Amino acid sequence: MATISIDPRELDETSGVLDVLVVGGGFAGLYQLDQLRSRGFSVKVVEAGDSLGGIWYWNCYPGARTDSTGQIYQYSREDLWKDWSYDELYPSWSGVRDYFAYIDRKLDLSRDIIFSTRVTSADFDGERNQWTVRTSTGRMLRARSVVICTGFGAKPYIPSINGLNSFAGDSHHTALWPQEGLDMTGKRVGIIGTGSSGVQVTQEAAADAEQITIFQRTPNLALPMRQQQLTGQLKEKLKENLPERFAQRRRSFAGFDMDFIPKSVFEVSDEERADTYERMWATGGFELWLANYQDILLDERANRTMYDFWRNKVHQRVTDPVKAEKLAPMDPPHPFGTKRPSLEQNFYDVVNQENVDIVDVNEDPIERITPAGVQTKSGLREFDILVFATGFDANRGGITSIDIRGTNDQLLSHKWSERLDTFMGLTTAGFPNLMFVYGPQSPAGFCNGPTCAEVQGEIVVDFLTHVRDGGYQRFETSEDAEQSWTAHVEEVFHMSLFPRAKSWYHGANIPGKPSQMLNYSGGLSSYFEHWEENVAAGYKAFTLS
Repeated sequence: MATISIDPRELDETSGVLDVLVVGGGFAGLYQLDQLRSRGFSVKVVEAGDSLGGIWYWNCYPGARTDSTGQIYQYSREDLWKDWSYDELYPSWSGVRDYFAYIDRKLDLSRDIIFSTRVTSADFDGERNQWTVRTSTGRMLRARSVVICTGFGAKPYIPSINGLNSFAGDSHHTALWPQEGLDMTGKRVGIIGTGSSGVQVTQEAAADAEQITIFQRTPNLALPMRQQQLTGQLKEKLKENLPERFAQRRRSFAGFDMDFIPKSVFEVSDEERADTYERMWATGGFELWLANYQDILLDERANRTMYDFWRNKVHQRVTDPVKAEKLAPMDPPHPFGTKRPSLEQNFYDVVNQENVDIVDVNEDPIERITPAGVQTKSGLREFDILVFATGFDANRGGITSIDIRGTNDQLLSHKWSERLDTFMGLTTAGFPNLMFVYGPQSPAGFCNGPTCAEVQGEIVVDFLTHVRDGGYQRFETSEDAEQSWTAHVEEVFHMSLFPRAKSWYHGANIPGKPSQMLNYSGGLSSYFEHWEENVAAGYKAFTLS
């Protein structure tokens, strides 16, 4: 490989080596940049998109928006939130992009970000205790430490279907949507998948498209969003208790400003339980998932009370009994909440339209894609546009898509091919001076994104500061520490109802991948108690040298 010159403006002026290179310019990567800079580290961010936002650069499909209220979908620093307000209770992708532009103006982040560039490889030099990082544009950078902030949804998954590339119309995964948009007016649209992006695209496209056909494998147990447009007066009112809400999200199970009711479903009367469910349904959002009774995700009987309540609500809105049973069957497809619920605005209303059809691919499987459309067992359905709302190789996919080589020339993708081991989703043995935020085996999949970016990000920044101030050149997790953490992740997982669902939480959505819990389901408080135990014991999980 030809030698590539290094721009000295991008590196430490005295050594030509960055203290830290961050991969990814979303919430987590930008937090790292700001905090590490403030502590005197030389740091750069490499970002694949043309602007800030991480996944919110790529998520521009119709209807894309947050499933957290905007008030907590931001950084918790008062100097950042006091002059900022979203225009909607649940911000759209464009609203989140506006927020990132605002943060950039406040913190001057872009001057230390290399845009439109993907990291393709990273090799650890054991003699120098440095990483050599190469990019898609031919740049080569060196850094003492690398922090991967690619997020848990960085590698879109498109299922292997015969004839996939033969379709003559427009075909896009929701996470790779054209930045200029796509007009669906008068078009026949096939939507493959019913995750959050499938629900959101359906809501938007049904108003303009000639025909919408949803190809469903598993019903989405979606909850009402209760979207609101925010006026100036309401915007200010929502700021009144923001410090309290930010404090609550750090203490809660999943980083939201809510937490479980400290009672069992069966400790209350049927009437009280029904009133609680009705109140939460009227409020909307994730209360029914993350502020419900404490045994809702642990006990099957308790969970069934919630599913039956949800199913009744859906059947009240979907007038076609055939469609209603497909979307909310008598027997639960999985326990409620063991897949991340989506938030819908009018999904269960638009499916009533004559121009919206639902194909259950369990009964009528897709056989192939043709130039004209989708061939199922029952026949050919013709389309102008195909939308793949088929999710991601979550948690690990964005990381293993980079050719990362640690000690003994070991590839990270090979190490994780059969079983994934980390210490708290932060580090992995054999890969010194490498850390992850939103990493596999962290709480990322259950967590409000900005909460994890800050709270898990604090761990990374504090630890890197400890390493630097202690005069250490190298840190590495022990195999015992990561195996112990993997065992704990699995133990907590199997204490819950989560194993009853085939979900991206444990890699079940990717054929050929080993099924293993990829998200810590013990909650944020438990997660950080484990970290504090490690710190109190002198960072016992690490070898520092």
